[in-house]
Amino acid sequence: MEKYIYDNSNGLWYELQGDYYIPCMVLPDTKERPIGIWGRKHLDYIKEYRPVLYTDLVLGCKLHSYLADIDAQANAKLALLTKQMAQKEGINELLKAQDQMAWVRAMNNIRNRAEEIVLKELIYGEDMV
Repeated sequence: MEKYIYDNSNGLWYELQGDYYIPCMVLPDTKERPIGIWGRKHLDYIKEYRPVLYTDLVLGCKLHSYLADIDAQANAKLALLTKQMAQKEGINELLKAQDQMAWVRAMNNIRNRAEEIVLKELIYGEDMV
């Protein structure tokens, strides 16, 4: 038996190992980008509620980059929403200097609301991909 064979029907090379031909497949090189909390939350969501999407991303070797993109989008949206809400509600450095606890309460409230928006629109959104 030949050590390597080529299958024209699927375009793959196979290597003989023992009595079986195993596909010669190599994962594509990807630069590592961190997957933060938002990417991990979205991963949990697609594993449980969108298994076809999850399988497609895994088999296409696109899962890591997809989750890193989701994480980056979520962080950017969170920062933008927090800044916009703080401006709209008048939460600024003057309040921080005058009453730190009031500023902390207000900013925590804003951040919690912004996180809920990010979760609903990006992480658990139904219109992904």
